[in-house]
Parts: sequence; C-alpha cells; structure tokens
Amino acid sequence: MRLLQMWKPEHGAGGAGRSGGTELFLVQGRNFLCWLLLPHSPLGLPCVALVLTANPEQRQRNAPPGEKWSRRAFPSSPPPSPCPSLRRACSGSHASPPSLRGFSSLTPSLLYQVSQAARMAMTAYKYHAQAMMRDYLLADPLVPYTSVLIGVFLCKMAYDLTRILSSFYFKGYSSLTKIQRVEWNNRGMSSAHAIFIAAISLYLVVSTDLFSDRLKGPITYRNSVVSTSALGVSVGYFITDLAMIFWLYPSLGGMEYVLHHTLSLVAIAYTMLSGEGQFYTYMILISETTTPEINMRWFLDTAGLKKSSAYLVNGIMIFVVWLVARIFLFVYVFYHIYLHYSQITQMHAFGYYLTLTVPSVLFIMNAMWFMKILKGVKKTLAKWS
Repeated sequence: MRLLQMWKPEHGAGGAGRSGGTELFLVQGRNFLCWLLLPHSPLGLPCVALVLTANPEQRQRNAPPGEKWSRRAFPSSPPPSPCPSLRRACSGSHASPPSLRGFSSLTPSLLYQVSQAARMAMTAYKYHAQAMMRDYLLADPLVPYTSVLIGVFLCKMAYDLTRILSSFYFKGYSSLTKIQRVEWNNRGMSSAHAIFIAAISLYLVVSTDLFSDRLKGPITYRNSVVSTSALGVSVGYFITDLAMIFWLYPSLGGMEYVLHHTLSLVAIAYTMLSGEGQFYTYMILISETTTPEINMRWFLDTAGLKKSSAYLVNGIMIFVVWLVARIFLFVYVFYHIYLHYSQITQMHAFGYYLTLTVPSVLFIMNAMWFMKILKGVKKTLAKWS
C-alpha cells in the first residue's frame, strides 16, 4: 500500500470550518484505490472514514468537486498499477479529492465497498497489534525469570491454601505431627503443580500445531511465549520443592528425590532459557499425571484409610497411569528421538546430551519405582481376595 497524495483544506475555505482540521489522503493498494478521510473531533481524537474507488468514472460520479482544497503531492510518483483504470486514476493531477457533501449521495455499491474496506482495515489493525504484542511486549528477555518468580509465588499460595483447607475440612489434620503437616501441605503443592504442567503439556503437544510434523523446520527449535512461561513456572516449583527437601532432609524424600528434582530442574531451566528441545521436555512433563495419584495414596494412608475401597482403587489407578505415562510414553519418546536424531545433533552440545541423558535416567528410575508399585498392587489384591 502506498500514499500517493494528501489534501488539506485552505484556511478560511467554506469546507474547512465544517471539517475541523480534516485531511484527505489518496492511497493505492495492490488492487484498489481509496480515499482516506481523517477528520479530528473537538477532543482531538482522530476518526477514520474510507471511500473506496474502483475506477475513475465512479470516483468522479460519487465525488463531485466541492469545497476548495489545496493539494500537496508527494514527490514520489505513483507506481504503475496492474489495472489500467487504477493507473489512470492515480495519474497525478487528474486525482481530485471528493467533496464532503458527496458522502450523502453514495450509491449502495460504493457503500458496500466502503464496508468491505473498513473490515479490511480493522483486520489489518488487528494483525499489526498482534505482531507488536509478539515482537515487542512479549519478547522481553525478563519473561522467563518473571515466570520463575511467579512459579515460586504460586507454590507458596498452593502450600498455604492446602494448609487452610485441610484445617477446615479434615478433622485429623491438627492431630498430625509437625513434619506430617509440612509433608501434607507440600504434597498439596506438588499436586497443584502436576495438574497445571500436565494440562499445559497435553495442550501444547496434542491440541496445538507448535510441535506438529506438518510444520517445516526442526522440531527441536520450536517454542513460544506460552511454552517458555509455563516452563518458568515449573522451574519455580522445582526450586521450591528442592529447597524444602534439602531443608528437611530426609523427611520429604531421600537421594532419589534429590536426583530426580535436580535432573528435572537443570533440563527444564536449560530448555526454558535456550528454547531448544521444548517438545521433549513437555513429553516428559506429561508423566506428572501420576503425581496426584501418588499423593492421594499418601493422604489416604496418613488419614487412616489404608483398608478402604478408595485405597484399592487408587492403587489400581497408579498402576495403570504409571504404566502409560512413565513407561509407554518414554518408549515413544525414545522412538521419536531415533526418528529425529539428525535434528537433535544440530542442538548445542549441552542440550544434545541432556536430550539423550535425562529421559534415559528418568526411565530407569520409573522402571524401578514401577516394580515396587507392581509388588504393592499384588500384595493389596492378595489381601482383598
């Protein structure tokens, strides 16, 4: 789109007083020519009116000369138009501005063209606003660090909310020991993070095209503001939980939890800051769907409901979900890595080794824990039978 000419009302002319500082522009697009009227309201707010002209005859018919206008032609000549009528319409001095009185006599076809042009202009403004939001407002390098702080704050909120709700709705909460109450609240925080990150992971991997094979380019370099911010929240959780594990060691978990959280923290922090390998990070984070069931089993045991039917159902759910999310899913991740190994080799050396090492170590730990789960399910079923 190119600005060809601009008209301003002469001082003291009859139309100048009514237009109140109106400026008129002649704009040429790829397949259209339009008048752009920019009157200013008494409050100084600009108002836009578009009059689309498809050919010079219609322009002359719907825009008779009226008020006295002074024309300021821009020094650059209009580019050649693919349409002969547009080429004639844009030929320098033959383009005359429409009268303000001519707006009342617009034909229905021209009004339709005006409506179409207005919709096109609004759509263009929307795309420009989205591009500005993406390139300037959301491209701030502080976004990852801000999301980490938000993650720590949300962990604190989830911890306190678990404590408040448990003291109101669980009578045995006050009878727990201090360390049991801390672990109770910690597991509530852990469940909240697991539900959040698992939902985000499933949404980005399944419901969006961010990591789709239909898109061109290496899958290892794909990322977005949403994916990076969600990883920042997860980093905030692992920092908080790891700090609590160290502070109360070994009450909240032994060395296997330290190893699991350290590997997860390093891998997620790297992919958040570099933007590499986010697909594999989110595939691994889908396995967090097992965390609420594990925590619920501990809640039932601590509440003295180990012999209830809910405890049995929970054990079966843990077995099924663990098998799908931490065994079968990891096998698919290894298969995907094998298919896209040529893209993984293009990553930074640290990211390359993380992509190969972290899923392997976590899979070994998951397999060891799964054997314990399998033994527990067999023991529980034997008691119930």
